[in-house]
Amino acid sequence: MAHFDTEYQRLEASYSDSPPGEENLLMHVPEGAKSQWHHIENLDLFFQRVYNLHQKNGFTCMLLGEIFELVQLLFVVGFTVFLANCVDYDILFANKFVNHTDSSKVTLPDAFLPVDVCSARIRDNAFVIFVLIISGVFWLHRLVKFIYNVCCYWEIRSFYINALKMTMSELPYATWQEVQARIVEIQKEHQICIHKKELTELDIYHRILRFKNYMVAMVNKSLLPVRFRPPVLGECVFFTRGLKYNFELIFFWGPGSLFENEWSLKPEYKRGGNRLELADRLASRILWIGIANLLLCPVILVWQILYAFFSYTEVIKREPGSLGARCWSLYGRCYLRHFNELDHELMSRLSKGYKAASKYMNCFLSPLLTVVAKNVAFFAGSLLAVLIALTIYDEDVLAVEHVLSSITLLGVCITVCRSFIPDKNMVFCPEQLLRVILAHIHYMPDHWQGNAHRYETRDQFSQLFQYKAVFILEELISPVVTPIILIFSLRRKSLEIIDFFRNFTVEVVGVGDTCSFAQMDIRQHGHPAWMSEGKTEASIYQQAEDGKTELSLMHFAITNPQWQPPQETTHFISQLKERVHREATGAPSDTNPLSLSESEPRSLIANILGPSTLTSVHFGRDSSLTNHAAAGINDGASALRSLSPVSSSLHLRGSLSAAHRAAGHTSAMSKGMAGSGTDARTVSSGSSAWEGQLTSLVLSEYASTEMSIHALYMHELHKQQSRGELSRHTWHRQDSDESSDSVPDEVRSEPNPHSRHFPRSHTFPTTVASPSAIPTSASACATGSTTLGQEGASSQSSTQRRFSGSDSFGAGGKAVRSARVPMGGWAEDGQAAPRHHDPLPEESSEDEMPPHIHKVT
Repeated sequence: MAHFDTEYQRLEASYSDSPPGEENLLMHVPEGAKSQWHHIENLDLFFQRVYNLHQKNGFTCMLLGEIFELVQLLFVVGFTVFLANCVDYDILFANKFVNHTDSSKVTLPDAFLPVDVCSARIRDNAFVIFVLIISGVFWLHRLVKFIYNVCCYWEIRSFYINALKMTMSELPYATWQEVQARIVEIQKEHQICIHKKELTELDIYHRILRFKNYMVAMVNKSLLPVRFRPPVLGECVFFTRGLKYNFELIFFWGPGSLFENEWSLKPEYKRGGNRLELADRLASRILWIGIANLLLCPVILVWQILYAFFSYTEVIKREPGSLGARCWSLYGRCYLRHFNELDHELMSRLSKGYKAASKYMNCFLSPLLTVVAKNVAFFAGSLLAVLIALTIYDEDVLAVEHVLSSITLLGVCITVCRSFIPDKNMVFCPEQLLRVILAHIHYMPDHWQGNAHRYETRDQFSQLFQYKAVFILEELISPVVTPIILIFSLRRKSLEIIDFFRNFTVEVVGVGDTCSFAQMDIRQHGHPAWMSEGKTEASIYQQAEDGKTELSLMHFAITNPQWQPPQETTHFISQLKERVHREATGAPSDTNPLSLSESEPRSLIANILGPSTLTSVHFGRDSSLTNHAAAGINDGASALRSLSPVSSSLHLRGSLSAAHRAAGHTSAMSKGMAGSGTDARTVSSGSSAWEGQLTSLVLSEYASTEMSIHALYMHELHKQQSRGELSRHTWHRQDSDESSDSVPDEVRSEPNPHSRHFPRSHTFPTTVASPSAIPTSASACATGSTTLGQEGASSQSSTQRRFSGSDSFGAGGKAVRSARVPMGGWAEDGQAAPRHHDPLPEESSEDEMPPHIHKVT
């Protein structure tokens, strides 16, 4: 990552999230008018607790959950020590006989050792004493933290009841948007933040997600070392909860971290003069934390094994196929997360894409494994049938040694084999499934489209959507691997980390230091290839990858319809929604910025959704789906039908008209609730509880479907724009003078003196290839056919260009960017050339800043 000698930025009024004229406002409230909630010092922690209490369904549920966590820790440690030291397994396994005076049967208490013998064995085992001491200290720490949290959350409970006028019984049925709207409203009365007269939705999101936005940005810029290439396994991603915990400990809240409190970066990290010294200090701190992880590795490893054993053994016994199920990986959640997206919004969005993702992965079951699994299941089923029949005939068969164990193992074997046998009615249609997945997850590398049938795409998608068994295995080995990553991988990036926090941290009035990417400012971090051309001033180093800025902005605007963004951002949102509306209604376009050929589809929306759905889906001028959208969702004629699980709920009322009436009754509150597009909760409002819940669900699905359509449209437009650019520009390296005709005269006459220090990010490749063309009709899907991706693969160009330290200029002098390696290093075929990074200069002045970088004072 290239070095920018830019200073930490304090945002100007035009870039702040404050109303005009209130940028440096300090509110004065008379003493008699001050309330209990006036001037809350740590608003970050306060809003996080408000959000957590809402997500945990109230104070009682949260308190009960915390108590059971403490009891669970005691149980795991105590029960493990008891099993290891207080049980006579010879008696339990019938290797030793016990003389009874009253009965010949051996009971379970007979296998328990006497108390004095048990305690003596524990005292003689030094390792057990060490584990008990560590566990006791940890449990006492959790107990103190529990007592402190109870006191704090009691205050939050009082805030809900007295300030927000919401009881704990109402909280499980209220959406977060409703809670947030009340917080914004009471700011005018209680002045919980004294630096701003009014709070906005973005202020609250910034404070709740301050550190998570940094993590999302670092994953987006490929700054965190989570991608590796072991000798045998090939390219893989390793990102576990333990590794994530250490990252947050180092960067945000641990001793010696980069932040001095929850809302402010330390002053020394805001200046670029001592970056080398700070990098050495950070590298030393990472080394010591890595050594601490290495020393605690045995204890943590034992805990991980025991916790996994007690947590998953019963589940595996009850549902042996559960390990063959899949889940979204921790890396996938971080990569697919929008800036300013809360946890419940993310999980609801990914849950909607789970079914399509599972179907897509099941398309790639190995035919060889299928044949083997069918035959193994046949033989195991035959043996199991005989044993079950004998057991039914005479139950004494169960008394025979290992019969019960054999029945259990054969049942597990059959269940595992069934997971490798595909459904005989399954249709092989990976392209359409991948499009449905994209509608929910919103992010996907360009080279996946048109190549959905290839195993390379499947393997890369499995890094986001992994087996549950792989997830458990990674968590088990995390105590061993985490210290290695910290010591040998993260330490090397200490200088890049220091530069990242200095260059991408801004101070927002009334909020504090936040990640500049979280501002979702198209001008600062937009990408020309994602509808930001002509609107962004960002260099490659400043641009968010994979359209993260633009998609995050649209998601936040749709989720929070009452949010009032800056003027430039408002123009971008309205322009995009107007284009989607124009495509959906078939209105003629005044301009054609892509200059597409006649063979291109006339309507991107028709290409995405299909004509049958398009006829029933309409966009209102207020850029939201109208009531007719529900009919289009329930049409079932295209992939959009899978986007709306609300249809089954609507049919419970008999028809969609009831839902339309419910939406009409709540038109006044729709602005505040339509933002719950990714909130699975419901709100009790309207003429009845069911009416209010149905209304909330309908509005939620409208917003969710609207975002899905915009995400599909932006990806389709991005793909066609990339193809249009590649068709208009020649990428071959030419030695003749004709190759410089498209370069502006001023560029030829005045070479850029800073080109040797041109900024690069880790996702900027040194070689590129033209993206594959993909079929444009969803009807191309056929059973057992792989022609969907073959057509696109055959059109792939082998033309490559190695970039130097500056942009390539096309006609008119506009900077033209080629397709970068997506997903933090996933390269297409023929793009696996190693990436080279320019050396970082040790010192540079403000006058030597690269182009498009402006110091904001």
